[in-house]
Amino acid sequence: MIKALFTKQKPMRRVLLALLPVLLWALYFYGIRLLLLGLVVFPVGILVEFVMEKRRGRKVSEAVLVTCLLYLLSLPPAVPLWIAGVGIAFGVFMAKEVYGGFGRNVFNPAIAGRLFVYITFPNFMTRSWMVPGGWGLSPDALTAATPLDAIRQGLAPPLWDMVSGIHPGSMGESAIVLIVLAGLYLAFTNTASWRTMVSVLVGAAGLSFLLNLIGVSSVASPVYTLLSGSLLFVAVFMATDPVTAPNSKKAHWVYGLIIGFVVVLIRSFSLFSEGTSFAILLANTAAPLLDELLPAAKKKTASGGKK
Repeated sequence: MIKALFTKQKPMRRVLLALLPVLLWALYFYGIRLLLLGLVVFPVGILVEFVMEKRRGRKVSEAVLVTCLLYLLSLPPAVPLWIAGVGIAFGVFMAKEVYGGFGRNVFNPAIAGRLFVYITFPNFMTRSWMVPGGWGLSPDALTAATPLDAIRQGLAPPLWDMVSGIHPGSMGESAIVLIVLAGLYLAFTNTASWRTMVSVLVGAAGLSFLLNLIGVSSVASPVYTLLSGSLLFVAVFMATDPVTAPNSKKAHWVYGLIIGFVVVLIRSFSLFSEGTSFAILLANTAAPLLDELLPAAKKKTASGGKK
């Protein structure tokens, strides 16, 4: 059944494997909410791709499983189920299938879906947080504050809370240690570009350091910039999407820096407390130009020429 429905993609399976510990982390802290949202996100995302790909005589890509899981883990735990369904349907359809399916899309589908519901339903997407714990069953766990919100108000949370991940936020963003380990696994298996991961973090930390140095009070310190919000999650799993990122290794550095810079600028100066989704989509639009300006080095042939 699975073989008949899905196109086998080994790199996508490695990404799913890297995401598994983060998923289990989220399941431990948000339990029932994660399960309920997953029961909406996966069927809707797969169905949308199945309907579109069937028209083309093709199977569903295993990449849609990665898209669904990334989107799921990027959601606030208490967001209404119907909003989760609208977002994944939009992401798979508008950001992937209208371009022709896997390998042809310009924008990251998971990010596009999340940003669509973030802008369309801001009251739900910015007030549906929960304090981790209790398997998501306790109504007392609801909260409107995240570390990013506190930082914008000048109230930096304890650093240990940031490192441990025991704080409100999107369901997958706070598993800091697991995300770092996943990044190392993806880099060592050549599944994702370590250059992109590093440059995203260097760009964000570097710009926040410079802005702190000149006395811009609305900018978080480099440490809090790296540990708060979904920056690490996005750097490891979203920015490294091989379809929507540049192909050239030289371009990976600039691409990542763009994402890191934009995240800090939006967090610090806009009405939005988080800027990672905007940063990814902006960088997606620049990816083809970066490949043109910073092309990959041509390989030398046996005769010494280039091809």
